[in-house]
Order: sequence, then C-alpha cells, then structure tokens
Amino acid sequence: MKVLVVGGGGREHALVWKIAQSPDLTRLHAAPGSAAIAALADCHPEIGADDLSGLVDLARRESIDLVVVGPEDPLAAGLADRLREAGIATFGPSAEAARLEGSKAFAKEFMNRHGIPTAAHAVFADEAAAHEYVEALARPCVVKADGLAAGKGVAMCAGVAEAHAAVDEMMAQKRFGPAGDRIIVEEWLQGEEASYYAITDGERIVTLAAAQDHKRALDGDRGENTGGMGACSPTPVVTEATEKKILERVVVPTIRGMAKEGHPYQGVLFVGLMIDEAGDPHVIEFNVRFGDPETQPLMVRMQTDLLPLLADASRGTLDESTAVDWGEAAVCVVLASGGYPRSYETGKTIEGLDGLAGEEGLVVFHAGTRRTESGDGFETAGGRVLGVTASG
Repeated sequence: MKVLVVGGGGREHALVWKIAQSPDLTRLHAAPGSAAIAALADCHPEIGADDLSGLVDLARRESIDLVVVGPEDPLAAGLADRLREAGIATFGPSAEAARLEGSKAFAKEFMNRHGIPTAAHAVFADEAAAHEYVEALARPCVVKADGLAAGKGVAMCAGVAEAHAAVDEMMAQKRFGPAGDRIIVEEWLQGEEASYYAITDGERIVTLAAAQDHKRALDGDRGENTGGMGACSPTPVVTEATEKKILERVVVPTIRGMAKEGHPYQGVLFVGLMIDEAGDPHVIEFNVRFGDPETQPLMVRMQTDLLPLLADASRGTLDESTAVDWGEAAVCVVLASGGYPRSYETGKTIEGLDGLAGEEGLVVFHAGTRRTESGDGFETAGGRVLGVTASG
C-alpha cells in the first residue's frame, strides 16, 4: 500500500514512524515532511500542508492508495473532500464534519442538540457584550477563540480582570486573527483533564486509548496555554468505568449525531475532557485529528498495526471487533524554544541527539527542526522542537 502523510510536525513524525512498521506498506510519502521524517519516507518539502491542489496532484502522480491527514487546518479547508472527489482514499473528516474543531460555537450547539455533557457557555461576536457578560459573571471562567488557533486560543481566567484581558486580546488586538472574531465564554469546570481517542468510518467505532497532555508553558502548571508541552498515556483518571461513560455519553452520540445531521464523521475523533470527582466526563473540546504531543506516546505504546485501521476507516469497512493491543505506559516531554508560545528565535544548534540513538524504549520525535547549513546536524525551526518519548 502506498501511503501519503500530510504534515511535517511531531505528530506526523510519530504517525510516519508507526506506519513505516506495517507489513502492508510498500511506499511511504510525506508532504511537506521534514528532515527527520525523510529518514522514513519520501518527503516533498515543496508541497505545504495547506496546498490542497498540490497534495491532490501529488497523490495522483504517485498513485497513492491512502492519504492520512495530520493537521486540522487542511481538514477544515476541505482537503479530505478534494481527495475523495479525486477518487483517493483518505483518513480524515470532511470540511463539514471538521467544524467540530473548526468552530467551538458549532461544537457547543451540536452538543446541546445531542445531549452531550459540556460546560455552560455563551457565544459573542460583539466585544462590548462579551465584556459586559464577564463583568456580570464575576467568577472564574474560560475564554476561547471560536476558530482554529493552533491550540493556543484558550485563556483560563481566575478573575474578572483576566477575563477582560482575554476578551480584549482575542477580539480587539486580534491575536488569533479571524479565529477570534467570535468567542465563547464558559464555566470553569472542576476536575482533571484527559484526552480520549477513537477511530471511526462514520458508523463503526474502534476505540484507541486515553492520554493526558499538559498545556501550560512553565513548570508547575504555570504560564500560558500552548499546543502541549508533554503528554502521557494511559492516564489514571480514565478508569474502566469512566471509559464506559465516555463511550456511551460522548463518543457514540457524537458519531451518530454527525451521521444523523448528514455529515458522517470519518477519521480519528479526539475528545478533550474534564473528568469530575464522580468520574463523569464533560467535553471541553473536540479535535478532528490526532493530538500533538499525545500521538507520540500513543504510537510508542500501540502494539497493533495502525495502517489497516486507517485504511479500513477510509473505506467504510472498519471492524468494530478489532482489539487494539497496548504496551507499557509512555510519556512524551516537549523541548521548546525560549519564549514559546510567544516570540522565539530559531536557528539554534541542537546537540546530544546522537547520544540518544539506540536507547531502549526511547524515541525522539522531531517537531520544529531542520538540517543545519552543513547538513550534518539539526537546528531549531519552530516553537516546539522535539518530543522525547519513552515507555516503561
């Protein structure tokens, strides 16, 4: 099977690493890929993840059997639709189904329609109205940009002043551009966060596993929210009883609800959850792709061949009786550039990678790296640089 993975970050490096182990694979491509991914796949750096026409042309030219889309932006832009129209099997939801992540307001309305537990909320397109609301609320809340913001468009506001500042930053200062034209102000849920993953062909579901990511930039759960500074899988907060509740109250109603509304969801469903003291799940957010950095420990733990699951989901032939086997617990720690998630410098030489090669149970996934000018090493090229992942 010829496979094309779209993207070039740490998540895609982990997916490529796992897919490359499949006996069903005959050729592996990545676009744009990265210098690290190039050790496992044929990379096409001239074709960006947002180049929808270029990706369709590449898939045709290379006679690709399956496209696996990593990032959320091309899914929201309709890449899966374009590929399917060209007759190319694709793992990832349509643009309409991807609205579950692309618009938090849409996701909230969807959950309300289908009785899926989530935080109480209000949606605002008017800045003054949002300020009035948080002033009257006068208690801790969460302010979210409606659109895609690379995992950074969420502000945890312990007081009214912080909430006003978040509204101003998103709506007046336009930190997240059009993603902040509308915002959601919601109650601050109490409990412990977790992520849950399932693969679906739009009707049938194969559950994967739970994970937990840590978003704050600094040690001790301090600092701004980021795309994720580390992750572990499994997580103790998702017990067997809680997992059953997640499936019955969240995952199954979501897949059935999307199908009922005429937008069958095909791909991976990644649900961000708050688990309360009773072990009951409440949806914080939906994501329509694998998480970053949660994918890294998930792929290291996963003993089952991933590729047949992706292919079957893309064809609508997923077998719900498939049992996914998991190894020992795994943890990913992200090494980030100084200043992330705000401004940061790139071009810093990375040392010590050779010393990690061959370490049992350890894999270093590259996110924001590139080859040095001499070509004999790596340097930083992004905010999140490496995901050092170990199991045991």
